[in-house]
Amino acid sequence: MPQARGLYLRVGALVLIGLALAVGFILFFTANRFGGAGSVMFETYIRESVQGLDNGSPVRYRGVAIGRVTEIGLVNAEYPRPEGNTLATAFQLVFVRFSVDTAKVGGGPSVADAIRLGLRVRIAAQGITGVNYLELDFVDPERYPPVRVPWEPRYTYIPAIPSTVAQVQNAAETLLKRLEGVDLESLIGNVVGLVADLRSQVHDGDFAQTLQEAATLLRSLRGTTEAADLPGTMAEFRGTAAEARELLASRELRQTLANLAGASAELRSVVGRLPASLNTLDAGLRTARSATTDIQAELGPILRDLRAAVANLRDTTEALRRNPSQALFGAPPPPPPRR
Repeated sequence: MPQARGLYLRVGALVLIGLALAVGFILFFTANRFGGAGSVMFETYIRESVQGLDNGSPVRYRGVAIGRVTEIGLVNAEYPRPEGNTLATAFQLVFVRFSVDTAKVGGGPSVADAIRLGLRVRIAAQGITGVNYLELDFVDPERYPPVRVPWEPRYTYIPAIPSTVAQVQNAAETLLKRLEGVDLESLIGNVVGLVADLRSQVHDGDFAQTLQEAATLLRSLRGTTEAADLPGTMAEFRGTAAEARELLASRELRQTLANLAGASAELRSVVGRLPASLNTLDAGLRTARSATTDIQAELGPILRDLRAAVANLRDTTEALRRNPSQALFGAPPPPPPRR
């Protein structure tokens, strides 16, 4: 009996432990899955595939878990289309509803203001496991404007943007569409021709000649460098540099620089007095010019009289030379009679 009672006790303890573990696992996996008193429900609409995103997937804001995904479905099955409206693009979306713990978000702007500032939802991958989660972040609102939907959302709507994988896929598709219009055969032919031309230039063309001339020049430079006495030249250069440093540090140079500074100061003072001296010289020149003009006016008549006197003296001298007796006896002698 005591052994049977101990066995029952152990079995009962194991059952209780199993039930506690089961309840703990249930509470762990369903934590924050359903909106509680501190959670707010939101929904978004995604145009791409939601493979890897399931109910209970985390919702993160810049890596911080703030909620969980609660429901995923097709918009076409959740919101009825208007009468006569075919399967439009808006009804090809996937809706994702998620709850956010307001205690983890804290205070901030309203959802409308946050959306206007660029709050968006996108699918992000968690490593390389293929498991995805929803990521909330702020982006450029002009680049990603909010998409309007033709129905009334049941919960607060936050616009979605393409994931990084979808953006890369769209860019690759756009690139492939552009490559479809490219004539690859002609392009490859041009490339082959260009390679052939380059090969001919390298072997026998101007490029090969240029390479040979460059090699010859390098050999000449190497020979000149080896023939030059570089150690001696460097020693002379170092000696010249040392002499230059000594000259710069000498007292005579400092005295010369000081004298040069004084001479510069005196030259500046002389240059400052130069305009007054030039004005005085100009006034003197004007006075001399007026005096010269007066002297010329007075000497003009005197020179004319002197010129007339010189002319008369020349005539008198010529007359005396021809007939000297005239100065003593008066009139010249009569001419001899003609026979």
